[in-house]
Amino acid sequence: MMEVLVFVYENYGHGDNCPELKQLGDKLNSEGFDESDIEQALDWLEGLQEAAATLRRQRPAANAPHPHALLAPQATSLRAYTPHELDHLGAEGLGFIHFLQSVGALPPALHEVVMEHAVATSGRPLSLEALKVIILMVFWQFNHQPNALVLDELCSARGERTLH
Repeated sequence: MMEVLVFVYENYGHGDNCPELKQLGDKLNSEGFDESDIEQALDWLEGLQEAAATLRRQRPAANAPHPHALLAPQATSLRAYTPHELDHLGAEGLGFIHFLQSVGALPPALHEVVMEHAVATSGRPLSLEALKVIILMVFWQFNHQPNALVLDELCSARGERTLH
């Protein structure tokens, strides 16, 4: 399924030219992807679209605070991960999510969407590269633009970097 999501992001993730899910399924089929992977990816994308639509409906009036501000944690807030989330994401994935939160690149509302959709994938623990694809897909669906350094971190693999 992750290969399908990577294909969708690389081909449609930089604009609003992504076809409807039925047409996308036909395109993925013509590209030679496995039918079960296509079906899983389309279900996953449909869930992501529903999450985005739900969050948009919950947006307050124009003069109200930004929707992410309403969901911002308080000084005493604590996000506890379930054993299933811990097992599914592993230490590396959770560390990366913590990094994104600490630099302000992953607002609380999007954090929950990332968690929900990361746990909805197969594979334990989820690879860091797969998690990055999921985060990019969530950012794309919610039209969230991280800064250039965070985007670079999301788009590059560990082995591609040269230390200076």
